[in-house]
Amino acid sequence: MTRRLLGVVIALVAVGLLAYATLFRIRSSDAESAGGTAAAATTGTSRQPGTEIPVEGEEVQRGTMTLAVSASGQAVAGRQAVLLALVEGRVTQLPVTENSQIGSGALVLGVDDADYRLQLEQARVRLEQREAQYRELTLYDDRIEDPALRAERDRAARIKAGVDDARLEVEKAELSLRRTRVTAPFNGLVANLRVVSGEYVRPGDEIASIVDVNPIHVEVQVLEGDVGQLRRGGTARVRFAAFPDEVFTGTVATINPVVDEQTRTARVTVRVANGDRRIFPGMYAQISLDARSYADRVMVPRSAILERDTDRRKMVFVFENGTAQWKYVTTGLENDTYVEIVDNPDTEMLQPGQIVLTRGHYTLTHGAPVKLVDNSTVEGGRPR
Repeated sequence: MTRRLLGVVIALVAVGLLAYATLFRIRSSDAESAGGTAAAATTGTSRQPGTEIPVEGEEVQRGTMTLAVSASGQAVAGRQAVLLALVEGRVTQLPVTENSQIGSGALVLGVDDADYRLQLEQARVRLEQREAQYRELTLYDDRIEDPALRAERDRAARIKAGVDDARLEVEKAELSLRRTRVTAPFNGLVANLRVVSGEYVRPGDEIASIVDVNPIHVEVQVLEGDVGQLRRGGTARVRFAAFPDEVFTGTVATINPVVDEQTRTARVTVRVANGDRRIFPGMYAQISLDARSYADRVMVPRSAILERDTDRRKMVFVFENGTAQWKYVTTGLENDTYVEIVDNPDTEMLQPGQIVLTRGHYTLTHGAPVKLVDNSTVEGGRPR
């Protein structure tokens, strides 16, 4: 019994030692794993404290703040003419297509002119016959000494011979022949072509339109309360739906002095250069028209203005000694590009020449180390 009990005790001790050794090995393995993870974290790719953040900035300016009037409208041709057939006949010449460029006086359409040439020849023959008859009637009138009598006989002979009527017939036939050719009244583009070669046309039938799109005009309706702020020759910035990322500069060409009684608006026409003819009549546009101007204002770009979520206070980041300094400001007038900064004892006043951050600054903290770059996105800066 004693030997058997001793064997059991020895076995229990061996099992305990084995269990302790296994537990020690597991804990050592976990510690090594944790140490490796920590080392990996410290050697990762996250930004280290003190690294400069790429940002973009612009100088605070002192200048004229121009307020704008916004309106929408559509492009129209600077000049447009609808061409009509003036004589009847079959179309034998049609050298143009829609959107083809054409010069002033160039042929748009030609009608078969054979009959009109014959009519002209007949009219000329009749004129020759009438002139011969007239000469017979006045053959010896040069012997008449009385000038008044000679003039009266000449007038009567012309009427009797029908010379004047014959000449009118010739002129009419010449006009009809000229009208077999329809030409462009000015330089432009062919639009709304209505006929095809071989078609029979009659006087009054629409052939095509000629549109002059350089410059292009944009017509907008402006509220009567804003019309008085505009002036002819003022600057306008135009965005077309077809080119959303491009701003075109134009000038106010005309301001209609009559206000529509129903809409309480007046028509304003803006002229925009269109040398490459990318802008077509009918394109939708949004326009910002320069209105009142205020001189000697301190201004910053709109993108520099930030707003705290807690109390809606306006602030900017100013670049100072390689850091972004958080400054509360008071704003005044605004337009599409700039915001005025006004003096207020409760906020800080900016000075012309200071640099405010305009991109890459939305998530910065006060005193964050930054560097000015031309493109913060390319340089690896923070979004926006």
